[in-house]
Amino acid sequence: MKLKNKTLLQQMSLVITPLALLTLAPEAYSADSFTEAVTGGKVTANLQYRYENVNQKNNLKTANASTIRLRLGYETAEFMGFGAKVEMEHITGNNAFNSTINGRTNYSVVADPDVTELNEAYISYSGLPQTKLKLGRQEITYDNHRWIGNVVWRQNHQSYDGYTAVNQTLPDTTVSAAYITNANRVFGNNSPVGNHHMQSPLINVKYSGLGFADITAYGYFLDYDSSAAGFGLANSTKTLGLRLKGDAPIGGYKVLYTAEYASQSDYKNNPNNYRADYYLLEGGVDVNVATFKVGYELLGSDNGRSVQTPLATLFAHNGWADQFLVTPGKGLQDIYVSARTELYGVVLGADYHDFRADSGNSKYGTEIDLIAEKAFNKTYSIGTRAAFFNAKSTYTASSGTPDIDKFWLYGSMNF
Repeated sequence: MKLKNKTLLQQMSLVITPLALLTLAPEAYSADSFTEAVTGGKVTANLQYRYENVNQKNNLKTANASTIRLRLGYETAEFMGFGAKVEMEHITGNNAFNSTINGRTNYSVVADPDVTELNEAYISYSGLPQTKLKLGRQEITYDNHRWIGNVVWRQNHQSYDGYTAVNQTLPDTTVSAAYITNANRVFGNNSPVGNHHMQSPLINVKYSGLGFADITAYGYFLDYDSSAAGFGLANSTKTLGLRLKGDAPIGGYKVLYTAEYASQSDYKNNPNNYRADYYLLEGGVDVNVATFKVGYELLGSDNGRSVQTPLATLFAHNGWADQFLVTPGKGLQDIYVSARTELYGVVLGADYHDFRADSGNSKYGTEIDLIAEKAFNKTYSIGTRAAFFNAKSTYTASSGTPDIDKFWLYGSMNF
């Protein structure tokens, strides 16, 4: 396993070197304290199996992916405010699917390739008041993962190389900032599209002092390098947004509400000229035994360019069939309803989506998603899901996107 991102190694060396010198520090910073920090940390381990069946109504063979992931990590205790974490992932599976790098292009895609990779490797510092700094490879998530996520659903998580800072000095306020130089994507380093090289500052500020809702303002400035294969300069974007999420008790129940607006435009050396809007409106009710939600999400379009969210945990949005990982040029409207309940400790749920274009309002299709999951304790969990995407004939004719059915069966152990 080779770590291809030399920039990450160079950045980490800036902190690793002074940390090593701490062992030679005066008696006030004794080697015993440093040793205790290193040896007194926490080991984490996760073993996860998943079966994924993908049946598309086209000429591709049905995928029957059987994959297993082993994740091992170690996080030190802190010494003089410094800490560190290292986490590895190893994924292996059969060959009855197209992993995107195994050459089985006659099968439907299941993006869980065989990889052994460094998922996280960072140095942290918490010696400043109410502040946490990290340097190195790390997972980053903001809000509901719509813009910045770790793609937690896939076996190989998405992590980022760069710097992050979280500050909570102001009352009821969390300021999160990052500067990322690479997104390590789920496809792995052996894939030509496994890395998104960039120079991208991120800022997310959340205020929770209102009581009835949290308000978040954010700015994500994705500046792609021309070397970012499959995702170069044309995808450099500036996204500015505001999000409100809250709930309120009414008659023993709880009313849920979320509203969000963002504007996305071309950024830096992007040769395109556009500005498209993003909207999310969601309402719901928690009646104790069940939760119901209805929502409307719009990824707008302008001059043939649409709102894109390449760093999102995309599986969590616009249906589990993953038919809109890249927003169509005419944009995407998603009108959806969802229901969740629990029976004998089993979480049961169903979602329905109606997908349409923003420009022209043509219909893309509909989707039904089903889920049943049970966590026995903090160690063991099992689950199953299904997704049924029914494409409109006009959408299939224009995009080549067929009807698709997906089924999952999975189990996980945490140590």
